[in-house]
Amino acid sequence: MNILIKYDISHLCKVVLQDELQKLDIDYTIVGLNEIEFKQTLSTEKTAQLKEYFLKYGIEIIDNQKVALVQKIKDTITDMVWKDENLPNITTSAYLADKLNHSYGYLSNLFSEVTYSSIENFIILQKIERAKQMIISDNYTLTEISYQLNYSSVAHLSNQFKKTTGLTPSAFQRIIKARRENRAAV
Repeated sequence: MNILIKYDISHLCKVVLQDELQKLDIDYTIVGLNEIEFKQTLSTEKTAQLKEYFLKYGIEIIDNQKVALVQKIKDTITDMVWKDENLPNITTSAYLADKLNHSYGYLSNLFSEVTYSSIENFIILQKIERAKQMIISDNYTLTEISYQLNYSSVAHLSNQFKKTTGLTPSAFQRIIKARRENRAAV
């Protein structure tokens, strides 16, 4: 038997962080996306313990400020694409500049410098991943998916989907349907 689940990765990470910080008896405040403010200076020993605890969950403490800002860019984009049913109706450049209090030009250059890829490419990857999840959930038409992800048309979604995955959304739907039928037959 299979069940489909939906989870909020931000909430999940926040709970893990809270649990681990409480184990170490550290006074803290979680400040927005991926930032923790400590009420006292951590000893080298506590910092090492914290790093060890976090690594169990794939959580890494970032020491480099440029890398930290790039992570904030990624988290902001991921939140934008996955959080609400529909993407915001403003340009991504305006959205990122507003959320991160830096010019989009600076954010874009920094992102490319650190990741060797563009913000636009990261956004496309996130949107295609969300489109795949929406197709798998079987609750949306391609028209609804393209609308919710701010594509100008189903053709635009289809072109990006195929460029990214090598499959058209329709072919992806058929594969998912065939897999479900095969599981049901077993």
